[in-house]
Amino acid sequence: MTDRRTRPYLFYDTSTSVCATCLQRVEAKVLLEDGAVVLDKWCPAHGRARVLLADDAAYWRMAREKFLKAPELPGVFATPTRWGCPYDCGLCPDHMQHSCLALLEVTDACNLRCPVCYAGSGPERTTSRGLPEIERMLDALVASEGAPDVVQISGGEPTVHPRFFEILDAARRRPIRHLMVNTNGIRIAHEPGFAERLAAYAPGFEVYLQFDSLRDDANRVLRGAALAETRLRALEKLDALNLSTTLVVTLVKGLNDGEIGDLVRFALSRRSVRGVTLQPVQVAGRTDGVDAARDRLTLTEVRRKLLEQTDLFKPSDVIPVPCNPDALAMAYALKAGGRAAPLTGLLDPEVLLSEARNTIVYEKDDAVKRHALKLFSTGNSPEAAADSLKELLCCLPRVAMPRGLSYENLFRVLVVAFLDAHNFETRVAKRSCIHMVQPDGRLIPFDTYNLFYRDGAAARLESLRAGVDAAFRVEVPSP
Repeated sequence: MTDRRTRPYLFYDTSTSVCATCLQRVEAKVLLEDGAVVLDKWCPAHGRARVLLADDAAYWRMAREKFLKAPELPGVFATPTRWGCPYDCGLCPDHMQHSCLALLEVTDACNLRCPVCYAGSGPERTTSRGLPEIERMLDALVASEGAPDVVQISGGEPTVHPRFFEILDAARRRPIRHLMVNTNGIRIAHEPGFAERLAAYAPGFEVYLQFDSLRDDANRVLRGAALAETRLRALEKLDALNLSTTLVVTLVKGLNDGEIGDLVRFALSRRSVRGVTLQPVQVAGRTDGVDAARDRLTLTEVRRKLLEQTDLFKPSDVIPVPCNPDALAMAYALKAGGRAAPLTGLLDPEVLLSEARNTIVYEKDDAVKRHALKLFSTGNSPEAAADSLKELLCCLPRVAMPRGLSYENLFRVLVVAFLDAHNFETRVAKRSCIHMVQPDGRLIPFDTYNLFYRDGAAARLESLRAGVDAAFRVEVPSP
């Protein structure tokens, strides 16, 4: 009998992606090869492309097969399903997740011109949204979410908006549980009284501080400026006020991915810092000098580097986030008495995850199940997560709960891997829970917004939609 040849990989699944050149929807295969996960896609016009989705196939499969929760619906669907994902965003009825975190871009202007900027902002851009338009955006979000959990005021650099504090006031008049400002920290560092004005919006307020590196050579590559001293000055002011802060790190392979451990340790040493968000660079918007094949990092690569470069977490502490496990991973630690301990390590693995497929199933204690699911989800405010942690620790035997436990005792590391034209999968896009709010009521997933809906992408999107219409047009014969 003749030996049959076999392919050098496992064929795991079919998928749908987009061509990185023309953005047409294309067929793809998901392959498992040498412990990695590869997306193999083919465009009739531009040929075949192979993209690394994960360098850890075991973790990727665990996230996909076990860490899923039932999709939560928004209050309204602002667009119909007509052309199919990703051409109907708004949200359409085919989208599988509500807004865990909503972003409002209030200005295109910025006091930096970062070589890597998904929004393409800079001093040369002077357009800002008027306050009435921003209020319509807030109202659209409330209509969709009821009481939104986490809202982030963003840009551009939102603090340069001429009516910045009026925007915060408008947000505060609405039932938003946790308000964030996404900022490069320049005004906080250099303007007397600015940090104090921000602190007046606490509690339920957080500074989402751009903090890519402790080294100015890396800051210059990513931000076009030496910002290490500015960031430290900003943090000194935030520490003095104990104003809740998350450090946000844009990661480029070979540039600052070797600093993950140093940044986590630095964050743990600061009074005001509640966590670190690690974002592999998204090849969208302005990406001066970024090569998609050379510089992109997958979520599993970032997770592995986090584990290699710190002794705080072990593999079972850095887990997929159930609302979108392909794109989000999270680890919690408990800070108390000048020390930090991983929270997930306090749980028996069987409490967190059973052998059941496609769901999180906890042991018999319903309280453990309820509080753990709330904690390990982006769909709550940080204060709600702190309450869940307090109640969860009460449920667990032999765990001493620190007296007066609050949000200040939580430390979270979140890995957020956005899609771009290279690693795009409609399956993952449909679960996106980080959405851009529009004045017309649409909530557009961040992943698709930067590819299809931002600025000058409208003409290209209309062309793609026209292509779908042409492909499915039915000619009715004349009588």
